[in-house]
Amino acid sequence: MKRVNRSYTPEFRAAAVQQVTDGGRSIPAVARSLEMSAKTLANWVLRARKGAPPVRASAGQPVNELQAEVTRLRQEVARLRMEKEILKKAAAYFAKESM
Repeated sequence: MKRVNRSYTPEFRAAAVQQVTDGGRSIPAVARSLEMSAKTLANWVLRARKGAPPVRASAGQPVNELQAEVTRLRQEVARLRMEKEILKKAAAYFAKESM
């Protein structure tokens, strides 16, 4: 399967880093739960620990776990829709081939 370059919102990044730093969870565990690369998350955490300013939501409010979950679910829905389209095309191809 081809890897897709994802772009993450600043809110998503902040929530992911917060789960590691404030939540006491490990980087691999958070990365698995958010379906992202552990290396990417490790880079974000490293930058945050070096004193980079925390990324905040556009309204100036901190991002909570619910918002991070909504973002993750939207990404998953997009991925599943793409997979559904591929399967529809494959089914049509094999149906045409069997005639």
